[in-house]
Formats: sequence, structure tokens, C-alpha cells
Amino acid sequence: MKRQIVAPAFLPQAALNELKEWLAITTTRDDAALSALLRASLDTCESFTRAMPIEALCEEVVPATRGWHSLATSPVQSITTLETIAANGTRGAVNPGDYLFDILANGSGRVNLLRTFADVRIAVRFTAGLAPDWESLPEGLRHGIIRLAAHHYRERNEGGSNAPPAAVTALWQPWRGMVIA
Repeated sequence: MKRQIVAPAFLPQAALNELKEWLAITTTRDDAALSALLRASLDTCESFTRAMPIEALCEEVVPATRGWHSLATSPVQSITTLETIAANGTRGAVNPGDYLFDILANGSGRVNLLRTFADVRIAVRFTAGLAPDWESLPEGLRHGIIRLAAHHYRERNEGGSNAPPAAVTALWQPWRGMVIA
């Protein structure tokens, strides 16, 4: 399942200000680049922890077959709508009586299609994220995001490793979800 972010997490000016303070930058010349580094650091944080840091409206597409279908993104806060997707790309609403949904204690979400649909796929829209906004983000995650963005800013001309520094991963480790293979 491929996730599409319908409405990305809002990054307030406060996030950019924290990064600029960490880097001792007082001008606005690099604001666009710094904002892009913050977004990239949010993505890296999600990849490392296996949890979306700040709430965003997302969509995943599942097969239109009967049974339970798990969402790949977590932690799911709410599942809002299901739509059928025909082969030609047109969409239609799924009757609420034709499905169930469940959000488990670990934050994973799933939908149970109670029948098979003639359409090829089902789009599931939901909100996912650990915190509703930047200010509510746990301090360790927030600080790790700032430090990673600062690290990439400082190393922008060096061409070093893309892996987060050990100091950042140490901040994120308590939030890392386990995968049992």
C-alpha cells in the first residue's frame, strides 16, 4: 500500500525559529532551505520510529476484496472516509454499512470490507500522527528533528552520510516501534 499525504502536517514558524536558534542564524536568507530540511527531518524521524510525528490527513489504497485490510501508517487517530476507485479512476462513496474499522491500542488501523466491490480498489482516508501539532510533539522527538535538520545544514557541502547521527537516534530510540519478522 502506498500512502499519499492529502494534507501535510503544519510546521509553524516556531519550528523554524527553534532551528535557526540552534544554528545561531538571525537572517531570513536561508528560511526556505531550513524549512525543507525540517520537513526532511520529519520524514526521517517517521522512517526511524515507524510513527508519523505530527498529525496529517493521509490516504492509503487497499484491494476492494472482502476482509480485513491493515493500514501501513501509524499511529492512526481517526478513519474518516472510504471511497471506491474504479478502473478509470472515478471515485464513489462506500456505504457505511459495507465496512467496519478498528484502531488498535498500538495505533495501527484497519478496515474490514464486509463485501467484495465491483471496483478495483478502495481509498481509505484517515488522520495519523503522534501529536496534533509541533508544540505537542514529545521533547525528544522534537529536539531530534531540530538536531538532524541542523546536522544536514552544517554538512550540506560535505557529502557525508545520510544516516542520522547517533545523538539524534538516541533521542528517537524510546519512540521506535518494534517489528517482529
